[in-house]
Amino acid sequence: MKKEIKIIGSGFSSLAASCYLAQQGHNVTIFEKNTTIGGRARQLKKDGFTFDIGPTWYWMPDVFERFFADFGKKPSDYYQLIKLSPAYQVYFGVKEFVTIADNLPDIITTFESIEKGSGQKLAGFMKEAQSNYDIAIKDLVYRPGVSPLELVTLETAKKVNQFFGNISKDIRRKFNNPKLVQILEFPVLFLGAKPSDTPSFYSFMNFADFGLGTWHPKNGMYSVILAMEKLAKELGVTIHTNSNIEKINVDKGNANAIIVNGEIVYGDIILSGADYHHSESLLDKKYRAYSENYWENRTFAPSSLLFYVGFDKKIENVEHHSLFFDVDFDVHARDIYDTPKWPEEPLFYASFPSKTDSNAAPEGKEAGIFLIPLAPGLNDTHELRETYFEKIITRFEKLTQQSVKENIIFKESFCVNDFIKDYNSYKGNAYGLANTLLQTAFLRPKLKSKKVKNLFFTGQLTVPGPGVPPALISGKLVSELIQKNL
Repeated sequence: MKKEIKIIGSGFSSLAASCYLAQQGHNVTIFEKNTTIGGRARQLKKDGFTFDIGPTWYWMPDVFERFFADFGKKPSDYYQLIKLSPAYQVYFGVKEFVTIADNLPDIITTFESIEKGSGQKLAGFMKEAQSNYDIAIKDLVYRPGVSPLELVTLETAKKVNQFFGNISKDIRRKFNNPKLVQILEFPVLFLGAKPSDTPSFYSFMNFADFGLGTWHPKNGMYSVILAMEKLAKELGVTIHTNSNIEKINVDKGNANAIIVNGEIVYGDIILSGADYHHSESLLDKKYRAYSENYWENRTFAPSSLLFYVGFDKKIENVEHHSLFFDVDFDVHARDIYDTPKWPEEPLFYASFPSKTDSNAAPEGKEAGIFLIPLAPGLNDTHELRETYFEKIITRFEKLTQQSVKENIIFKESFCVNDFIKDYNSYKGNAYGLANTLLQTAFLRPKLKSKKVKNLFFTGQLTVPGPGVPPALISGKLVSELIQKNL
């Protein structure tokens, strides 16, 4: 039966859900509060430079292929993918770095050159990681988190111990060199928690990294948003921007309308892809399934301090993606998760998309994106942003042995206050809820409201979790749940 479905937000999850729901034959309308679509994956254009404001890593290409295949399409129908070679670089000191190749055999060789015997250990570790990937990404994450029984399969029964161990211990049992340990722990940071709090089973992220490689969509991650917008419109979805949602109306226990810019818009189904906590704040208190105390006690993935910088020259001694692990990883992690505060010496990440993509910057110039992970909810001021830019750009110059400060044409920043203002993000989190053992699958906030009929949620605070590929999957899962509940 055809339904009127109103969707709040236009990020990856909302766009994915809109495509599936329109394919099912429903009338689907998206309402986005900002002037452009994409949610956290918007774009900044300035003086001939183009930056992805949000996600910059394209991992798990098979998930994107599976999404488009559901509509008889391929990613290549909409955007061009470039495999990065090398995948990325990790700095540990002045001129001291490890370059990660675009294929596993070369990465094994690199490991062996750093720690004798580690190549063979990595091969074994990756075999297990691939097995976990096949179970998780091809099966488990496509389950809606309704019941704990979803996790019980013949394959997971064989790996039950991996749900109670943790990535950090597993890696340290096999590898001694601290550089190799940090490189192997890095991918699980995308799940939003410390490696010591991330179940061993999530080693599948290492296969996503070393096994499947790192990619770049030409013109940036926003190309994927534009592809999904085009697909959605081809399927009949209507999209409205500059449409702020002020309330979700409930009548006799049923969500039946949203108030958009002061006007009531009726719908048979209301689906929110906005921040889950904010979405529930649009309901009268009695209809909220999760209390303020509940949110206060969740483990949130980090927020971020981001800088978008235009340079008037090409930057040397860096790759498209470069990580700067020249300070103590554990201390910074404690400053995010244990005793939240601004870190004294932060790790940081830098991306230079113009290394790969000539459209990212004018000829002879470089586009740079710098990111410092932070605890959500921190005090965010212009002065603090400036202090931390000076910290990391000074280290960047020292580590890469070049002068760049005098070559900055402009810089824009984005931090906790902006995540709150632009995305109604709880405490300014950037990546949603962390995937810890007690926040996995059926233990995450539900796709379907427990208190209101015809109200559903999607995105990185619900199932299956943070990251762009999980966001696509979340949209698919909620569309199937909606269809099942009609």
